[in-house]
Amino acid sequence: MNKLVQFKAMHQSDELLFLPNAWDLLSALVLEQCGFKAIGTTSWGVANAMGYKDGENIAFGDLVTLTKRIISTVNIPVTVDIESGYSNDIKTVADNALRIAELGATGINFEDSLKNGSGLIDIYKQKKSIEKIRHLLDTNGYSDFFINARIDTYFLLENPLEETVSRANQYIESGANGIFVPGLAQYDDIKMIVESIDAPLNLMSLPNLTDVESLNKLGVKRFSIGNSLSDGTTAFIEQQSHQILTNKNTINLYDNCEVKTTFA
Repeated sequence: MNKLVQFKAMHQSDELLFLPNAWDLLSALVLEQCGFKAIGTTSWGVANAMGYKDGENIAFGDLVTLTKRIISTVNIPVTVDIESGYSNDIKTVADNALRIAELGATGINFEDSLKNGSGLIDIYKQKKSIEKIRHLLDTNGYSDFFINARIDTYFLLENPLEETVSRANQYIESGANGIFVPGLAQYDDIKMIVESIDAPLNLMSLPNLTDVESLNKLGVKRFSIGNSLSDGTTAFIEQQSHQILTNKNTINLYDNCEVKTTFA
């Protein structure tokens, strides 16, 4: 079974796909060697690791370079967060998605929030983008490539449920394989969306949404760590740095510092 088919099948299993998010090659290696079945990237963490805020502030070429390094090093499926496609032009967005597929990725996250303003991308344009991506992938031998359509309604709307279901079904009709709704944490809404769409639902870890088993019982098919691990790692570095500078002593750096990751 090739990785494209393998990754797609992970969303149809009785067991929810617990997907961690890497932000550089080291984090990807650690996550693989800890035993995760697949890896996603986090645009937030990737941008931070390069010294930028999230929101397509890094060059698409930098994302391509990182993706290539991760895929050439780990042996498990990798799906890539391409945000809104790194362009306002539908053809360029589709070309960017194909380029990620050609690197050996098994999927993308493709979101519907504006990068140069606040709000959601027009539904008609987003549908056309997904249709173009799907068509280009299918005609180039990537029919099993997983398009995870991200819907940002729970971040941007006061009453998001109805719009979420509407967008989800239209994105699925346009060729999306899965629906990703970050910010969604209310169990009643989760159940309603699961019952209203014919595609796997992906949610993201939040302070009030952390338990994998409870989401599995609700019918959620994929649960992403998002930027929480990269943020936690950065916070640890900050805390340790402040502490050794204040104390003028590096003794704390030797507590629990054994590295178990193996390198080539």
